[in-house]
Amino acid sequence: MTSDHPLNDRLDDDDYPAYTMGRAAEMLGTTPAFLRAIGEARLITPLRSEGGHRRYSRYQLRIAARARELVDKGTPIEAACRIVILEDQLEEAQRINAEYRRAASEAAGSPGSG
Repeated sequence: MTSDHPLNDRLDDDDYPAYTMGRAAEMLGTTPAFLRAIGEARLITPLRSEGGHRRYSRYQLRIAARARELVDKGTPIEAACRIVILEDQLEEAQRINAEYRRAASEAAGSPGSG
């Protein structure tokens, strides 16, 4: 198998919905009901298989794990989901801001930008 094989692409893709609800719940040490609840709170939206079964990606499992940590510490599930969403938005905004700063620095020709 070569490195450009489509299967390898899917295995390396954080957004590929590789995990069933049961497997996802097992990996997180939680229940399918928890996954349904965070789906209802719109924290994550699992893709559906052709048979209608929920499928989760590694990225979604990391988000769910962050929510579970908060819930385990006593945060209501709706609040935990909102916190995780806001943390994720902040992280993305900081990443974009850093890219803009880097581009502005390179455009100004600052030393060491080569």
